[in-house]
Amino acid sequence: MQKTALLQQWPPKYDTQYIPDVNEKFWYKDIETASKEELDELVFYKLKKVMEYAFKHSDFYKRKWSKVDFHPDDIKSLKEFDQVPITTKAEVRQDLLENQPFGSNVCIPFSEVHRIQGTSGTTGKPTVFSFGKDDWERIAHQHARIMWSFGMRPSDLVFIASPLSLYIGSWGALIGAERLGAKTFPFGAGQAGQTEKAVSWLKEVKPTVFYGTPSYALYLAEKAKELGVDPKEFGFRILFFSGEPGAGVPSTKKKIEETFDAICIDSGTMAEVTPWMSNTECEHRKGVHLWQDVVYTEVVDQQSKKLVPYGEEGVPVYTPLERTSQPLIRYWSGDLTTWTDEPCPCGRVYPRLPKGIYGRIDDMVTVRGVNVYASLLENVIRKIDGLGEEFVMIVTRDNIMDEVTIQCETLGTRSNQDLKKQISKELKREVGVTFNIDLLPIGTLERTQFKAKRVIDKRNFKES
Repeated sequence: MQKTALLQQWPPKYDTQYIPDVNEKFWYKDIETASKEELDELVFYKLKKVMEYAFKHSDFYKRKWSKVDFHPDDIKSLKEFDQVPITTKAEVRQDLLENQPFGSNVCIPFSEVHRIQGTSGTTGKPTVFSFGKDDWERIAHQHARIMWSFGMRPSDLVFIASPLSLYIGSWGALIGAERLGAKTFPFGAGQAGQTEKAVSWLKEVKPTVFYGTPSYALYLAEKAKELGVDPKEFGFRILFFSGEPGAGVPSTKKKIEETFDAICIDSGTMAEVTPWMSNTECEHRKGVHLWQDVVYTEVVDQQSKKLVPYGEEGVPVYTPLERTSQPLIRYWSGDLTTWTDEPCPCGRVYPRLPKGIYGRIDDMVTVRGVNVYASLLENVIRKIDGLGEEFVMIVTRDNIMDEVTIQCETLGTRSNQDLKKQISKELKREVGVTFNIDLLPIGTLERTQFKAKRVIDKRNFKES
């Protein structure tokens, strides 16, 4: 599809039968390798259209913007876009409470809603997402296009090893793979005994691509070895992940690639801003590309909400550019990352997050003035010989200072004294503070069939 065609219609209409030649590196070469000026022109065109659409059709945005006397016409260039008010999860949840059950941001008649997804609501009111059929098809199209960039082809068989439930990651992977023309095996995860069954199925069916969470892939490998199966026998050539930072952690990526003899691809943004694969690595695995013509991503300062320069840390803010059923404009992620515009060997013009998403503002633990994230610990622990895959960070406050204990499992191949000494030394070098180290026998910590819980916060702030 030519850039000029995309500049003439919004929302875009894609050829649902189009698939590039299998030897073609790009899905849309003229867009993915465009100049920065050409890409900015396309992005700003879509931003203007989605803002105008939201102002006309969304009661949520009409109220929100009217309160601060904002109008989409106020934005005359891409450089001015950071003047648009941020949208937060708290606002969306409040709107859902006041306008039950779907909120006031659904811009199509209920009869045209094709798919309803949501979050579990473990930290408050569940968040409901409504997708029209056209939106759902565009999501599938863009996921297929992005999957193409890391090497998936119609000849692949994709094993989807995550719950097919409220979790939209599974569905995004499924519809993207189907749109690409690949065969899919939506196996799921989470049921008792399902991982043992997965090992048997994988030996039998030999899928070429795996989708799930990094922690589950490592758990699957552990279970396979217990059953006398080398995970390399599964025959994967690509494993792609979302839901956790692990696939962007160098030591975890290396461990996954060595365990399965396949490439490990990091991906993912947020369910709310689906198509969530708009942050995804290409086959070169130099950090996730920001597919700016799919979901426009800014990395902004925590306080000012203005763009931070390339090379600096900030919070991703997302604007899906093709959603009509439930638009979101400058949605605050609460995540932390660092971005760069250094060229990637793949030739795509998009900026990248070289370390992926490595933390969350609300999950950050400050220990003696130093910010600590589980992903930093993961990168250290998974490089040390003699340790198992699982670990947790336990945060307590007995007096006036936070204390952090790292619990990890030992394989029994080295003395605990040597292991503790090495763990403490490398954590101090990586993070800058000293932790308590608690070594446990292999198999002690809880295994997961979905997302791993790495931080246990036992602090009682009501009493502090």
